[in-house]
Amino acid sequence: MTDAGLRHGRASLGLSFGVQGVAFALLVTRIPAIQDQYGISDGLLPVFLAAVPILAGAGSVTTEKVVARVRPAAVLRWSQPLVLLALLGVGAGREVWHVAVALGAFGLAVGALDASMNMLGVSLQRAYGRSIMLGFHAAYSLGGIVGASLAWAGARWDLSLFASYLPVVLVLLPAALAGSRWYTEGAGPKEKEPGSAGAGGAVSFRLLLPLCLVMSFAYIGDSTVSNWSAKYLQDVLGGSEQLATVPYNVYMVTTLLGRAVGDLGVRRFGAVAVVRGGSLLAAGGFAVVATAPGAWVGMLGFTMLGFGLCVIVPQTFAAAGRMFPGSSDAAVARLNIFNYVGFLVGSPLVGALGDAWSYRGAMLVPMVLVLATLVYARAFGPEPARYGGGHERPRTADVG
Repeated sequence: MTDAGLRHGRASLGLSFGVQGVAFALLVTRIPAIQDQYGISDGLLPVFLAAVPILAGAGSVTTEKVVARVRPAAVLRWSQPLVLLALLGVGAGREVWHVAVALGAFGLAVGALDASMNMLGVSLQRAYGRSIMLGFHAAYSLGGIVGASLAWAGARWDLSLFASYLPVVLVLLPAALAGSRWYTEGAGPKEKEPGSAGAGGAVSFRLLLPLCLVMSFAYIGDSTVSNWSAKYLQDVLGGSEQLATVPYNVYMVTTLLGRAVGDLGVRRFGAVAVVRGGSLLAAGGFAVVATAPGAWVGMLGFTMLGFGLCVIVPQTFAAAGRMFPGSSDAAVARLNIFNYVGFLVGSPLVGALGDAWSYRGAMLVPMVLVLATLVYARAFGPEPARYGGGHERPRTADVG
């Protein structure tokens, strides 16, 4: 693979992550409008919301089987357009069964998309010989901010869902298809590398389990911020309705900033140190949120959470690729399932504890789970597995 080919592959994959960030944000930020358009009751809404990550998990499992015959680039090439078309279907329907079909297609395609994107990211990072994984997830965060802003504009101008989604899909679908021409898979090692487990063989769930737990803990923390930050700031910390919309935006911006510079930290200090630092910062953020006397101190806590949580998920995928260099596609597909496990568990867990006990106390649960990441930090790679700087593999070409 030439240096130019790797650069083109990296840029096209970054575009794919960004497009996915836009699409997912446009869906989740317009849930109230979706509920109104289809007349979905409050009791039925959680069923629809839970179905998406469950089907996404099924899509990720299926992708593991598919990539044994078809390369991840091919899966990504068809799954991304399907996600965008399913999003448009959500906006175009009128009957409940319409949105059920569209969300079902969205969930299955998202599972395949997330798995294949991260498979390619792990493969490219291995080809580069240095940490680039956080940059891809930074593109996703940037896409999320753009998508949330577009959703705000649609709601502000009282546009229908279809009118909001159609221009975005008309722009992103051709861009994604054009970018897919340059998807590249790095030539990864198939033989056993020093310090790597399970190279060239089947993926051992026992070895992968620590990373699966870390992935779940990170997404429990992320879903807590996504689903409860506004309510917490307004109802518990006494913030205004307008101020209550700010914490999630702050969290998204700090996530983007942290991921934009995170690869430099991995190259300098190694993945283990970066994950430990992120876990401590995120736990500190939850502690500040739980004990905050007022809204502005709570905002500081959510800011810390963005900087802390943002590094964990990309490095978990990268660690799975290093742990199973000969079976990285299967490892990433299985690990990706626990993304959705954390998403499913996090929001109901905090809500149940908040109702039964207190929302301040509920914030301590994700804090403890994030701290548990410290126990599993060594799973992010032995010292020789560090990428970049003084830890870079010898004879690795810098391709940008």
